[in-house]
Amino acid sequence: MQNTPVSSLVGEEYEVEVGPVAHGGHCIARTEAGRVLFVRHALPGERVVARVTEGEETSRFLRADAVTILDPSKDRVEAPCPFAGPGKCGGCDWQHAKPGAQRRLKGEVIAEQLLRLAGLTPEEAGWDGTVMPAEGDKLPQGEVPQWRTRVQYAIDADGNAGLRKHRSHDVEVIDHCMIAAPGVSELGIEKQDWPNMASVEAIAASGSHDRQVILTPKPGGRLPLVELDKPVSVLRVDEKDGGVHRVHGRAFVRERADDRTYRVGNGGFWQVHPKAAQTLMLAVMQGLTPRKGETALDLYCGVGLFAGAIADRVGDQGAVLGIESGKRAVEDARHNLAGFPRVRVEQGKVEAVLPRTGITEVDLIVLDPPRAGAGKQTVHHLAGLGARRIAYVACDPAALARDLAYFAERGYKVRTLRAFDLFPMTSHVECVAILEPVAKGL
Repeated sequence: MQNTPVSSLVGEEYEVEVGPVAHGGHCIARTEAGRVLFVRHALPGERVVARVTEGEETSRFLRADAVTILDPSKDRVEAPCPFAGPGKCGGCDWQHAKPGAQRRLKGEVIAEQLLRLAGLTPEEAGWDGTVMPAEGDKLPQGEVPQWRTRVQYAIDADGNAGLRKHRSHDVEVIDHCMIAAPGVSELGIEKQDWPNMASVEAIAASGSHDRQVILTPKPGGRLPLVELDKPVSVLRVDEKDGGVHRVHGRAFVRERADDRTYRVGNGGFWQVHPKAAQTLMLAVMQGLTPRKGETALDLYCGVGLFAGAIADRVGDQGAVLGIESGKRAVEDARHNLAGFPRVRVEQGKVEAVLPRTGITEVDLIVLDPPRAGAGKQTVHHLAGLGARRIAYVACDPAALARDLAYFAERGYKVRTLRAFDLFPMTSHVECVAILEPVAKGL
């Protein structure tokens, strides 16, 4: 029996009424036949012509771009970036929306995820429903926050620098990224040829004048001579082990938060928005209210941002344990926290290291897991340690909501939740949830 081939619907166009925003930088619409479309470059309430970019006749839903706006929203603006729009750069989701509307859309996504996955209304989560802009990001219409202190440029077959198109390996060659921080733009990455390179990551520390590029060669590719517009350190990714190795200059950049300098080596994790580290550190400290002599865990601790802030506040009689999986990040954390004798940093995955520590109780916990969240096993373990306050820093509202539901199963409720727009023009948002045992909240 011969299988009937499935017909692709890519390129088909539908005139649709755009419905609510959804998690992931798109809105939901339905065709007259009832097919669900995930539509990018649209806004709720608009009537648009949507062209399918992914999907077949048997697909549960189709992905599409709004290619003609028939009835625009009052929140719509002309995208300031010439590389934003259907079929172009995939880096920004909301260039076509006013900044205030972008924050409202992000707030609607958070509220929807909290209700659907954690059964929480904003009031029950202690959240006023707003997404706060970072300091300095409220700009006149047409101006864009230059916030990306790290930009990974993809390199096309001709050696030109650009950015990936949405859900694609194709490269949109650009001459300037509008959301790149000035320290990145001034390097002039886009003006150079990058033969034999797969990608070039540019890092401009916000806590110093340190500049760094990390080169990832194509298989067998030789490094080019790097001559940029500003002094810069150069590192390369080894194609065999994936490790990052210094070519010349420093292997690290210096960042600042909480009146302390943090070393971040080999392109390791640090918040991308120049105000993010300080903003999140303050939100966590205000939520936890550390006291002298308390003990704390900093999980997925990176180079020690939260561990350092807590250690400073719990004093010499307190103690902090950080856990981080990245080897270089652990080395940096130990260097950054060397002035705190009562701070220890262990390397390994949280779910593996935490049980081995033998810790049975702790006063405070902060966790800043990767996008997938901490997961049920880790959350249940943490809830058993009896912390009086837990701070959960999340870059994905769906993962946060799932984990909040797991905490609720073990007797922890959300005391407050705050949301920050630390990724303007994109669909991403950062949240800080403060939890406490239900009994203490009565």
